Amino acid sequence: MRARMVSKTRMVGKQIYTFLRRTLGAVLVDRPAGVDTARSVKLEELGLSGEGRTHYEPSGWLDLRRVLRRSEVSGEDVFLDLGSGKGRVLLAAARYPFRRVIGVELSAELNAIAERNVRDYRGRHRCGEIELVTADVLDYEIPDDVTVVYAYNPFMGELFGAVVEKLLASVDRRPRQVRLIYKTPLEESRMLATGRFRLVKVARGLRPGRAWSQKMSIRMYVVEPTSLDAPAPILAATPGA
Repeated sequence: MRARMVSKTRMVGKQIYTFLRRTLGAVLVDRPAGVDTARSVKLEELGLSGEGRTHYEPSGWLDLRRVLRRSEVSGEDVFLDLGSGKGRVLLAAARYPFRRVIGVELSAELNAIAERNVRDYRGRHRCGEIELVTADVLDYEIPDDVTVVYAYNPFMGELFGAVVEKLLASVDRRPRQVRLIYKTPLEESRMLATGRFRLVKVARGLRPGRAWSQKMSIRMYVVEPTSLDAPAPILAATPGA
């Protein structure tokens, strides 16, 4: 009985924390920036629910900056967000000197919101261009010039595995170093089982409690073509902000 009460209390605490965090993000960042990215959306609301697909939940505005410094990006780099939703991470990536920033989103409705957000954003863009694609990731071929991929737990199970195979196929078609930034890495074991990903950086999740913080961590991996024999990078841990 006591264990059940503790579990229920923790669940309510998480719900309150998530609500407050989302509300503060909307008031302190979205509204001044002239955008709408804060409210989560269930796929059922969009008529797009399916096995292996997760709902829209925005990343934190600072998540990308916590694992990727601007000095680590050049004008030759291309950014890809898989499951880009309303475009919050695209707007964050646009502040880097990427040659191109691409968002792939299944929902035309969410992509329309993202288009408005890109148009109305009051922040500074440093990237060359922003491209929004409405597509099922299974039908989307990852461009062979992409060098940074972002994913906030958008896919699970076999669908995630198929996306990983698409990424590896792109790297093998055009050998290059690609960095994968994976937030809430619930499918990490499936990815690491390929033997092609190396963990190079970890930022703990900004959540109370060790277990929740670890679950919501942001991890960066390097994926390299089999033809490259590069030395393993040094693992770096990024403290929470």
